[in-house]
Amino acid sequence: MCAAITQEKVKKIGPAPSAKVCSNCLTPKGNGNVLKLSACVRCGTVVYCSKDCQKAHWKANHKQHCVAKADRTPGDQKYLVAHENMATKAATDNGEECVICLSLLMDSSVITLQCTHKFHADCVAKLQKYGVRQSCPLCRTPLPAGPEEIFEEASRRIIMVELLEERGYVRWDALPPATQLDFDEAVIKLRDIAEKGFVNAQATLGQLYSYGNGVAQNYEESARWYKKAATQGHMFSQSILAILYQDGVGVEKNDVEGAQWLKKAAEQGHTDAQCNLAGAFSQGRGVAQSDEQAAQWFQKAAEQGNVYAQLNLGIILSMGRGVAQSDVQAAQWWKKSADQGNLDAMHLLGNLFQEGRGVAMDNAKALRFFQKAANLGHLESQYKMGVMFQEGNGVVQSDVKAVQWYMKAAGRGHAKAQCDLSIMFDDGLGVEESVEKAVEWCIKAANQGFSRAQFNLGSFFHKGRGVAQNDATAAQWFEKAGDQGDVMAQCNLGIFFQEGLGVEQSDVESAQWWRRAAENGDAEAQYKMACFHKVGRGVAQSQVETLRWFQKAADQGHAAAQCGLGMLYLEGFGVAHSYSKAAEWWQKAADQGHAGAQQNLGNCFGEGDGVVQNDVEAVRWYKKAAAQGLPVAQCALGVMLEVGRGVAQSRAEALRWLQKAADQGHDEAQMRLAFRCACGGGLLGPSGELGHPCRCPE
Repeated sequence: MCAAITQEKVKKIGPAPSAKVCSNCLTPKGNGNVLKLSACVRCGTVVYCSKDCQKAHWKANHKQHCVAKADRTPGDQKYLVAHENMATKAATDNGEECVICLSLLMDSSVITLQCTHKFHADCVAKLQKYGVRQSCPLCRTPLPAGPEEIFEEASRRIIMVELLEERGYVRWDALPPATQLDFDEAVIKLRDIAEKGFVNAQATLGQLYSYGNGVAQNYEESARWYKKAATQGHMFSQSILAILYQDGVGVEKNDVEGAQWLKKAAEQGHTDAQCNLAGAFSQGRGVAQSDEQAAQWFQKAAEQGNVYAQLNLGIILSMGRGVAQSDVQAAQWWKKSADQGNLDAMHLLGNLFQEGRGVAMDNAKALRFFQKAANLGHLESQYKMGVMFQEGNGVVQSDVKAVQWYMKAAGRGHAKAQCDLSIMFDDGLGVEESVEKAVEWCIKAANQGFSRAQFNLGSFFHKGRGVAQNDATAAQWFEKAGDQGDVMAQCNLGIFFQEGLGVEQSDVESAQWWRRAAENGDAEAQYKMACFHKVGRGVAQSQVETLRWFQKAADQGHAAAQCGLGMLYLEGFGVAHSYSKAAEWWQKAADQGHAGAQQNLGNCFGEGDGVVQNDVEAVRWYKKAAAQGLPVAQCALGVMLEVGRGVAQSRAEALRWLQKAADQGHDEAQMRLAFRCACGGGLLGPSGELGHPCRCPE
């Protein structure tokens, strides 16, 4: 820099300029056509080779510094001395001082232009940035292209190749030599300005190496460039880098690091990052799980129009996760997402209109949303259309159209559609009946892990329908379905192990499968577990467990369990003995048509146990049980007919019912018939009593 100029030094400065170069173009005197240099008539301190240079220099900056000698201040003199020094340095090619900022040149920051003049690189960059004349400040040779121009030109070349590839003229893995060469030159230029910190070039290189477009795919190199750009605050690169850390692509997997980069991009307003950050909070991925934070970030992105954020915001509103539950607001956000073409949102809106949640129930609107999404290829909507036509829900019922939609979805791998299509073929609904095709589609769904199809396939093998009968294979498919919680499969496995069908017989294994089904709420399985615990079959004998499982099944209305629970109260097994409780549970089972409970209830009325004694009621319940073929009830009814208790006496009817019971091996009936023969027709016992009533445990 120039030293401070004192008033004394100003007085010593002569009127004539010492520089022998043009103050504007810096052309030395005697060079080419420059034979003479004329001084500025006002200040006399600068010289020009032509009037054009004088005018240009005046407009550039000399106007504000041109001061007559008599009017000069130390500041004016400082500028003039500096300008003279600059010209002298240029003329002598000294190059130790940047003529733009008048600071000493540092090797690490110097740029040499095509004209060989040297300047600070950041000074030239600022000239380019602020639109100052794009030429060398000394000789006016055009400046080299700045990073923006280089990036623009390189991007133009890359985009041209991308368009050729999109139109099918070239392939990325086999570019024509000339095209590849042009592309390589563009990449070299990008790399050059990227190394110097040009952020857009860094982001572009990250993208090129990620996809392997025109360059060898290299995830590590991609991540390196994305990180450089992200560190400079490039929000797109921050968002991409976050995903790379979450997936462990090109960098070591690190959910915490990923969440941090997502937050940086999200705070800059990047909607995809906001949406992904919401997902991270929802899952607790790299951050503490927070439904509230997830909702806030989904809201930010949704309000900016992010279609996926609108979809997800609707989902959490419908579930009430992190926000107050609101089907109305869910419908509003799904409508916004659907209006942007999101097929999932269309499908969800269809569900709302079908169910009347958040909107007025409208099957016609539901159908429109489902059909629009289905026609655009939404898999779940295609399946839904099949269900609607099969059930006639909002449309005219049509098995044929149901099959058509199931076919569309099943052909694209929709497991439920494949399973339902299997049923349609098995039952001949909308298509020609074919158990072979039923099995074929069932196998496709089962192989995808769909539990109901696995159960159905097990049933095909068990029954030998469409396939060779094979209980071992049936058991394997039942086990696959049972492991997924299919209750029917679990019950079947309980039977298979109990009876040794396709597996080695095992009461322990049987009890385990029955227990799994029982814990899933199946009443039959709960009843079985009660029976197993009562006798200690495959499990430890337990009055407590017997009562617990009978009670669970009975509360679900399982008639056999209600009858069994009545027996527990009769016997005082795990509970206090109570005729009234026994009769109460037998009444529930008898009303459902359970023959054993009807027999036991008949005994209660006959004996007055737990109820008011009533022979007519006793006979009524005996008749119901006898009509179902229960031998103990047939015997009891025969005895009541013989003596005329609760019914008109009829020895012929008594004989008929006793004979039915005896034919089934009922001991008492056989004994009474034998006694009748020995005594010439009497049916009473040796003492003339009716005998003790028989109880039916189930």
